[in-house]
Amino acid sequence: MPLTLEQLNRAPRAEFVRLLDGTYEHSAWIAERAWQARPFATLAALKLALVEVVRSAGTDEQLALIRAHPQLAGKAMVSNALTTESSGEQSKAGLSQCTPAQFDALQRLNAQYNEKFGFPFVLAVRGPRREGLSRGEIIATFERRLENHPQFEREECLRAIHRIAEIRLEDSFGQKPEAGDLVWDWAEELARHSDPGFLEKGQLTVTYLSAAHRACAAQIALWMREDCGFDSVRIDAVGNVVGRYDAAGSDAKFLMTGSHYDTVRNAGRYDGRLGILVPMACVRELHRAARRLAFGIEVIAFAEEEGQRYKAAFLGSGALTGSFDPRWLDQADKDGVTMREAMRAAGLDEGEIASLARDRSRYLGFVEIHIEQGPVLNGIGLPLGVVTSINGGVRCVGEIIGQASHAGTTPMDRRRDAAAAAAELVLYAERRARAAPDLVATVGMLEVPGGSVNVVPGRCAFSLDVRSTTDAVRDAAVADVLAELAAICERRGVAFRVEETMRQPAAPSAAQWQRRWERAVASLGLPVFRLASGAGHDAMKLHEILPQAMLFVRGENAGISHNPLESSTSNDIDLAVRATMHLLDELAGEGDAE
Repeated sequence: MPLTLEQLNRAPRAEFVRLLDGTYEHSAWIAERAWQARPFATLAALKLALVEVVRSAGTDEQLALIRAHPQLAGKAMVSNALTTESSGEQSKAGLSQCTPAQFDALQRLNAQYNEKFGFPFVLAVRGPRREGLSRGEIIATFERRLENHPQFEREECLRAIHRIAEIRLEDSFGQKPEAGDLVWDWAEELARHSDPGFLEKGQLTVTYLSAAHRACAAQIALWMREDCGFDSVRIDAVGNVVGRYDAAGSDAKFLMTGSHYDTVRNAGRYDGRLGILVPMACVRELHRAARRLAFGIEVIAFAEEEGQRYKAAFLGSGALTGSFDPRWLDQADKDGVTMREAMRAAGLDEGEIASLARDRSRYLGFVEIHIEQGPVLNGIGLPLGVVTSINGGVRCVGEIIGQASHAGTTPMDRRRDAAAAAAELVLYAERRARAAPDLVATVGMLEVPGGSVNVVPGRCAFSLDVRSTTDAVRDAAVADVLAELAAICERRGVAFRVEETMRQPAAPSAAQWQRRWERAVASLGLPVFRLASGAGHDAMKLHEILPQAMLFVRGENAGISHNPLESSTSNDIDLAVRATMHLLDELAGEGDAE
């Protein structure tokens, strides 16, 4: 019989520990300490309580937990000495059927890893959807993680252990994240479409109005119609896929939600796309239950957000806010194809773009679900976070001009070193950003044109990117960094020039909508964690006409994004679907609240 929360909540400590035996490898102390946190309202709350026990343990206990795990394809597997749980997991990943070359590679990696870190390599080999990683994926992950810093790798092992425990608990409770599995499968299917030159390398790249882009739009539209039960689906004049699920009554307002389906080059599968597929799963659930709400739901797969093909971004959401600039139509891509030509080749009519601007009086607001694209949630072990604001940003490019001179003959007190001045600037920008919460500053590009190993740098080009949750904090930081640049250059006897290339206002979440997300997260038995978004999103554009708020979903692999390693588990995605359903249900109970 499957385990239940009722059983656990009423169990004495010894019985509680027995019921959770095997969840963590040879480490009954975790369940013993978690017993005090009863009662657990949800399975998610139980999982988090176990995570918190390990987090609050000392380093020695954490290392003992890691060392309780067997090597992958190691001696314990060969001698059939694994626990039942570990044996099943390694078998499901095919490790018991390794080729001689794969087995030898794993033994070599095990030895190298143990020599470097002093504990065994731990990986949730059943993977993000619980079906088992391939042996090639396991070996590639092993090789990649060998390069990590020891402290980070210890934390990565603990995260893997919690993922293993999550899957084992799911098995014990007989529960599967069905909605999360569906969204995960959709994301995998959508990732089969990629631009030429990348598809052949197994890389995901989908640029605006390419053949792969149009295939993605067609696939999303098909799912909306045939799988999800949307009442109307169309592809609009900029390539947005617009699906509408009507309200119970006529003349009702709509809740708008969605994200983008274009990608950066060699991208991950979830950036943008998660925010399309999660609400699609919610509409599917409503349709299957024959439920209509007091408002309609408009899910929009925005055609373009990344600015990869043309020097314009947010083309999809910008068209809805009325901020599409007609001059963009004459921009040419690297092959000389203008945006107008690309639109016409895709069967779109640029003359209809102006008519896409939405009447704000017909909408309640805009919500967006998005993978975090950062390490915060992953680092603290939480699957969901509520966004307080999307950072506003300022970007500059500049150059410091000194004097190129001989590295051997120019005394240190006679140098006009442009690169040294830039180095001071980098360190000051870092110090200034650390001095204020929710402020980041980055010098992402440094270049000494024509530099040589034996020449004092005469010129150094640089970039500056400053972001914050409020424009005032950001602008104060920019002013301070530029003032320090002037002081550095004056002191060093060098000149400089700076040009501002971008200024994007911050988009704070609408308080009422943020609270709805907070209540949705709390309903799952999870603590409400608030964080700012350092990346730009379509919600920034919709902020111009509608109240907006965002929900973040934890990313795996330290939250990396814009990278093939970008990942999320179907369990976390399932929680995002459930949180979104809670928001919809709550909003339906409020009536026309806006």
